[in-house]
Amino acid sequence: MAKVFIRSLCSVILLTGFLTGCENKSNSTVNAPSIDPNQTVMIKGSGATFPAPLYQLWIQKYGEGKDKQNIKIAYDSVGSGKGVKNFLAENGDFGASDAPLNEKEKKQFPENRGKAVQIPMTGGLLVLAYNLSNYEGLDNIRLSRDSYCGIATGKITKWNDPLIVADNPNVKLPDIPVIFVHRSDGSGTTFIFTNHVQNACKDWKSGAAKEVKWPTGIGAAGNEGVSTQIQQTNGAIGYIEYSYSKDKKLKTATIQNKAGNFIKPSPESAAKAFVGVTVPEDFALVIPDPETADAYPIVGLTWLLLYSNYNDPTKAEVMKNFVQWSLIQGDENATTLGYLPIPDELQEKVINSLNSSL
Repeated sequence: MAKVFIRSLCSVILLTGFLTGCENKSNSTVNAPSIDPNQTVMIKGSGATFPAPLYQLWIQKYGEGKDKQNIKIAYDSVGSGKGVKNFLAENGDFGASDAPLNEKEKKQFPENRGKAVQIPMTGGLLVLAYNLSNYEGLDNIRLSRDSYCGIATGKITKWNDPLIVADNPNVKLPDIPVIFVHRSDGSGTTFIFTNHVQNACKDWKSGAAKEVKWPTGIGAAGNEGVSTQIQQTNGAIGYIEYSYSKDKKLKTATIQNKAGNFIKPSPESAAKAFVGVTVPEDFALVIPDPETADAYPIVGLTWLLLYSNYNDPTKAEVMKNFVQWSLIQGDENATTLGYLPIPDELQEKVINSLNSSL
């Protein structure tokens, strides 16, 4: 059955007044887990940097409840690659990844933990953030597919390359090197980006994965590291999650989508990529190159990875409660930071799967 991302679209567009008649159920409440008030429950997880700002905010807000003072949740944003490795090695209580588990990873799942439970928590977009701050009139660079594919493959090496000039006819581009910044660690953000360029760029030869052999550029760890590298390097451009560009006030390129339209990155344009898509039963939805004419083209989901069998049943109860609270009462936090809340229809299916699995 098609699980349509209408509520994501409603949540972000209601704020701008473009859409009416959207129902928001974020005022639903989730009861606290029934645990001994004298018991302190420690939950630890690690993984993706893509959703880290949102996860940290959710953990903070969740812990502010008077009935949750004895619950301590810690999240270490080490990247999806390491997060999955920690999860499979039982190093922590949950993992987080911007890429669904692949077949090799599923085979490595520890048998004593039952089965891996993969929960989509939010959607988001990747931007091509750049630093040309030493030059005037370059706040709104446009990049066609040929241009950003050329940057990723290393075929475009100067900012005044004829392809970029053709995309931006009314500005003077500098004769300086293009410095492409990519992730140096295993990354779900890289998985989303390389899945896109593999579909969009005819000359891309490095495949799509959390780690690839880059044909060009310099590496940095985490969305944080890539953002900082761009911020500190004149002529740099790289892929990062939208909220990091907002936080560091980085300029972002308007890029061409599959339909040939130039789309400015925003939660509104990203939400359109999910409208009408069918979500698999295991929630492993990947949209490499959206078909919708006005959709932003580089988008993805991010997942929490849980065990169906926890050695401590109290931890299982807390994890279920935290996930439900985040999906239902934390959706406004997601919208505020520029992420896309899980829509109500899919949210219900996710919670039912969670309750039946743990």
